[in-house]
Amino acid sequence: MGFLELFLIGVGLSMDAFAVAICQGLSMTKIKWGHALTVGLYFGGFQALMPLLGWVLGSQFSGYIQQYDHWVAFILLLLIGGNMIREAFSGEEDEAEDAAAGGGPDHKKLFLMAIATSIDALAVGVTFAFLETPILSAVSLIGVITFCISVAGVAVGCWFGARYKQRAEITGGVILVLLGCKILLEHLGLLPF
Repeated sequence: MGFLELFLIGVGLSMDAFAVAICQGLSMTKIKWGHALTVGLYFGGFQALMPLLGWVLGSQFSGYIQQYDHWVAFILLLLIGGNMIREAFSGEEDEAEDAAAGGGPDHKKLFLMAIATSIDALAVGVTFAFLETPILSAVSLIGVITFCISVAGVAVGCWFGARYKQRAEITGGVILVLLGCKILLEHLGLLPF
């Protein structure tokens, strides 16, 4: 597998992380680069770790992984997105606002979102094992691409979030819920993507 193919795989795998990173930025009124870099590290790190794990596990477990990965991603994104929508309508001060005020990023939420957006990469790692792809260069490239795209997503989300706070937060929650539904429907074969 050549550089171009690995690059395109990295971009494709990072699109879910990009959408979630935008949602992280929506709750900020001013960009906090430390927070954006933390989001990038979580998403980039998990997008690199999961294919490596898939490669290590090999094809013997791929049937089990692919059988449940979409349900795990769907449930995590549904819970996180639903919570964002609830907080926007209730007017509560949530963790994301505290982070924007200087409290730091919510590592538990970032951890769950990073897992949810990188589960598909596990199956890609199994494919890498079949194709005898040099795994360290592949996962490094995927991790770097996802890191950069995620940091850009936080910046884009922040730009919109500063202007449209409540609507942006609701939109972010809806995006996460729809992303979870899309992942589920794709894996169930109900969407042709």
